[in-house]
Amino acid sequence: MASKKREVQLQTVINSQSLWDDMLLNKGLTVIDVYQAWCGPCKAVQPLFRKLKNELNEDEILHFAVAEADSIVTLQSFRDKCEPVFLFCLNGKIVAKVQGANAPLINRKVISLIDEEKKIAAGETARPQYVEITLVDQSEEELGESQYDSIGEIYSITILKPDAVLRRKHIEVKEKIIKEGFIVEAQDNTFLPEELVREFYIHLADQPDFEEFVAFVISGLSCVLLTSQGEEEIIQEEIQSQSEEEEEELSEHPDEPHVKFATMVAMKKKRDSLQEYLERQHIAEFCDVEDDPSKVSKFIDILFPDFKTMKSMNIQRTLALLRPEVYEDRKDGVLDIIQKEGFTILMQRQILLSEEEARTVCKNYENEEYFSKLLAYMSSSPSYVLVLLRANALEYWKELMGPKTVEEAFASDQESLCAQFATGNFPINQFYGSSSRAVAEKEIEYFFPPQSTLALIKPHVTQEQRLEILRAIKEAGFEITMLKEMLLTPEHANKVYYKITGRDFYKNVLEVLSSGTSIIMVLTKWNAVAEWRRMMGPVDPEEAKLLSPDSLRANYGLDILRNAVHGASNASEAAVSINNVFTEDNPED
Repeated sequence: MASKKREVQLQTVINSQSLWDDMLLNKGLTVIDVYQAWCGPCKAVQPLFRKLKNELNEDEILHFAVAEADSIVTLQSFRDKCEPVFLFCLNGKIVAKVQGANAPLINRKVISLIDEEKKIAAGETARPQYVEITLVDQSEEELGESQYDSIGEIYSITILKPDAVLRRKHIEVKEKIIKEGFIVEAQDNTFLPEELVREFYIHLADQPDFEEFVAFVISGLSCVLLTSQGEEEIIQEEIQSQSEEEEEELSEHPDEPHVKFATMVAMKKKRDSLQEYLERQHIAEFCDVEDDPSKVSKFIDILFPDFKTMKSMNIQRTLALLRPEVYEDRKDGVLDIIQKEGFTILMQRQILLSEEEARTVCKNYENEEYFSKLLAYMSSSPSYVLVLLRANALEYWKELMGPKTVEEAFASDQESLCAQFATGNFPINQFYGSSSRAVAEKEIEYFFPPQSTLALIKPHVTQEQRLEILRAIKEAGFEITMLKEMLLTPEHANKVYYKITGRDFYKNVLEVLSSGTSIIMVLTKWNAVAEWRRMMGPVDPEEAKLLSPDSLRANYGLDILRNAVHGASNASEAAVSINNVFTEDNPED
């Protein structure tokens, strides 16, 4: 990472009212990171500021500063706030504010204001009359709304009702919208509260069967998706251009050959709304979409109460990859640095890449003469892939990796991973990271494909304990894809325990299952079968208490038959059990 010296050079330190007043005299734009003395400036955005400074190269009109709120009277409203705040001061006037380390929004704001200043200096446009932002404190209600507004993205809440969930349409819908480039910011498969259902579907309240409809929606598991538009698609458009002189010459000499030059222009293609996309894909009938900003904000507070805080901190996931040499020889050292830099490792695995996969993670080197050898090497030795989580993860990981070649790293960033872990075989960066949020989600889904397993909570488990187990399941990162509560008659039990129906002890299993209702679920995450079996613990609760004291069977099991939970032994058994229990033509579903 960048040294302290470089950080000080990048951002002017403002720690008194007089220095603040001096800053207001700056010509052009000053981007100010307002921080608290106890937590320091926001490190997550410093790579972005360094990038903007180097790429825009406008030192006369672009400045960066850090301002300690505790020492500056003007900033007293920002004291005792843990969330980062960025102010944009244009020629002495605060014209914009971003709450949270939202790198994309800050980037757009800086580029927009600097472009405007350049046009004003060139006489191409008049200076607009900005409304100065008043630096006053806000109520909790106002803060909640402003946090949502400051995110700068368009969100939708989509509900897939219980019938769609049982038909597994929510899985199909999610896959399609991710493939299209929408970002699933959050998801919860849950029993919706009646009050929320009534408010979400208030436009149907006049219908004669509305009460029956509400009862249906709250009776089963619904899937709620919070989505954003993602990045707009960049398209190349060819424009045939001729100057007036060329056109005149062409008309005077029509028989002579002339060459027309085409200009390729990169243009942003506006993405369809989620509703428009769902309709185009003929899957809108399964989805109820709300995209009114004020309503979406309210539903976010109810359904995803931590989302706005997480978003304001710009918590992101990114895919990271260690190439074979570093993985084989120095993996532990890299993982130690990753954790010290504040990343949480959500998932990790060894993988032998196919040639096509190797091509994807080596695309920066496709024009190099050693590219074919690099592909062969990458597809013949194992690499290591990880999913990393932290504030501003994408940019932070890119900055931590450093330049794409060892030569560049030693010349400009000797503290980068590229320089620290350089090897002799290829002059390349031994690390890879996703290029954008949308790409990260696609790559994570690809390298860590979700797996489903069947899970069961047995009848003796009390209602309170069932809620505790369901909470533990979600905290472990499982998605409860499908769920139903039912009495397992011998006919139903055979569908779950089909592998042991001929065993002598099976009649005892049936006796336990017939004593009350069970909860049957489909749990989904990467490596779900193994993860659920680990979470359950050994079959015998007494053994579980010794070998795996934190397991579900250790905490909720009574004996080897009443051991609280059950799960499929392997992926094929899970698939058969799920198809047996959750079927589209099952009238009970």
